Amino acid sequence: MTNEWEEFCRYTRPPIYASAGKNDRSYLGRFTFKMFLDCVGLTRVLTILARGYLFHSSDGTLLSGEPRDRLERTRRALCAWSSVPEKAAQKDGWVNETDFSALHGEFPELVDESGQGWYCRHVHGIVAFVESNPDAVTSGVLENCRKLKSGFDDMWRKKLIQYQIPLFAPTTKAQWGLTFTEILAAALEAGPLRRKEAELPPALLERLEALRPKQIPQRLKVIPALVAYYAANRQEDIDWVVLPVVNFDAYFGTASFGKKYLTLIPPEIMERAQSGSGVSRYRVLPEFLP
Repeated sequence: MTNEWEEFCRYTRPPIYASAGKNDRSYLGRFTFKMFLDCVGLTRVLTILARGYLFHSSDGTLLSGEPRDRLERTRRALCAWSSVPEKAAQKDGWVNETDFSALHGEFPELVDESGQGWYCRHVHGIVAFVESNPDAVTSGVLENCRKLKSGFDDMWRKKLIQYQIPLFAPTTKAQWGLTFTEILAAALEAGPLRRKEAELPPALLERLEALRPKQIPQRLKVIPALVAYYAANRQEDIDWVVLPVVNFDAYFGTASFGKKYLTLIPPEIMERAQSGSGVSRYRVLPEFLP
């Protein structure tokens, strides 16, 4: 979670659909079914995407010049990534379009010629993989894919229209919803993507391992990941850091992170507020910081 460039690549490059068993959900990539069905955790995803196109070239090197000059191009990238074909031809003058096939030439990695954006294609790819391998997944996965197949495109069209609403639109029910304008503002403030994993000193890793509850699998390195993420994102004037719980679920490949493992972390290591809408906030105690 601290290597943001790697995360950006996972949101823009072709996914791999494979499974080593019913409990392996690596075919989801850096997503969960909750993210697809409830539209939670997408603020971080879209902000990572925006920062990538604002500040970096295709190989990850920093772009020269003023990032504000690339705001409109980055907005187009977000539209291309989110694109979903219209169900029917729209009226002349329709401003809230969802089919951005016209951007294929500029962003071939994000949207195809039919208007299927990266995100929509990924959801369809997961459904196709699961339907072709029903014996390799759980009954819960089959049910989630049935929901995605029947309702995802319509739901996503509505969400994409909301993302495009002007920030101070006075007459829309979605005026308090997330918009691309807010995403671009957050991306400008956050700056370039980090390109390396944050590493903790060996002595600190040993202390954290000694306090790890046995119910938290050692292989996931949950506690070190949270400490490293906190150290990388803490601001000078505040002790609390926003914890994107649902994105950590996707990172670890298990919903047990948010549902179970977080509650098991000893309070002498970190304090945490209750989760809501896929996020929380937390504070690592000073004696466990690198």
